[in-house]
Amino acid sequence: MTTTLDPRSWLHPTPRGLYCKPGDFYIDPAVAVPRAVVTHGHGDHARPGHRAALATPETLAIMRTRFEGMPDTRQQALKYGESVRLGEVDVELAPAGHILGSAQAVLSYKGQRIVVSGDFKRRPDPTCPPFEPIPCDVFITEATFALPVFHHPSDMAEIGRLLRSVATFPERTHLVGVYALGKCQRVIALLRAAGWDGRIWLHGALVALCRLYQEQGVDLGDIAPVNEAVLETFRGAIVLCPPSAVSDRWSRRFADPVPAVCSGWMRVRARARQSGAELPLIVSDHADWAELTQTLRDVGAPKVWVTHGREEALVHHARSLGIDAEALHLAGREEEGA
Repeated sequence: MTTTLDPRSWLHPTPRGLYCKPGDFYIDPAVAVPRAVVTHGHGDHARPGHRAALATPETLAIMRTRFEGMPDTRQQALKYGESVRLGEVDVELAPAGHILGSAQAVLSYKGQRIVVSGDFKRRPDPTCPPFEPIPCDVFITEATFALPVFHHPSDMAEIGRLLRSVATFPERTHLVGVYALGKCQRVIALLRAAGWDGRIWLHGALVALCRLYQEQGVDLGDIAPVNEAVLETFRGAIVLCPPSAVSDRWSRRFADPVPAVCSGWMRVRARARQSGAELPLIVSDHADWAELTQTLRDVGAPKVWVTHGREEALVHHARSLGIDAEALHLAGREEEGA
């Protein structure tokens, strides 16, 4: 690898998203484009309407599920570790550890390598392969939880808090707010790992993606939609639902429900109160501050570009390490997988 080439001469931010000129493609564009490289299936990264989309097979399956099959999009599947030439650029996808199919985009051009992390986490997750640090000349990192205050506790400790609450209040239904893609399936897997082998009930909005995970070989155990229950009181049950459903009219059918929400944002008391969570659970699908800063050391890139999130703090930290760092200020990123 060499750093004599100005990376902005071939990869730079635009109103549509990151654009790779010699490859003529965008990475996670905010709008439909002629050709997109998509890092993962969350809606702020994977959009419908592209004429051509390259992603892992799992991400393309997620996009087909979410976007009615995408019949007008030419879909190019690229497995982890494989490489393809787009224009003058070699493209490879490496595991990002965020959700099923999530990938880092590894771009090589004229001896220079740029890695676009997409969203990532460093914690073990039975529903997807772990993040792989890739040495590079430029590392483009997310910064969702890039403040020192964000230190995510043990996932199993948080799931333990949920199970202790279930044991303490056996007459109540525990409603657990989870994002439909990634968080839902990971929480199910964590519950199984913690020994919960009973049925886990699902809001209808979570069913399709859970089925997709099962089709992709992820074992979720005994799950069932709430609307298929017959003579079920849901007392002592665990019911997963979108975070917005925890306190809406849908929740009134359950026995004295305990509202819980799983998100990295549950570290922030105001956000926990706003969510209506009686039991806030800090389970995040993003790297925390320690993991973000460790990743900068692991990849060893002399230049770092920081995208959505708490950009300024991570830029400052990277510069303190002697890294040439700057914020890209990309638009269109949300919190679907926090």
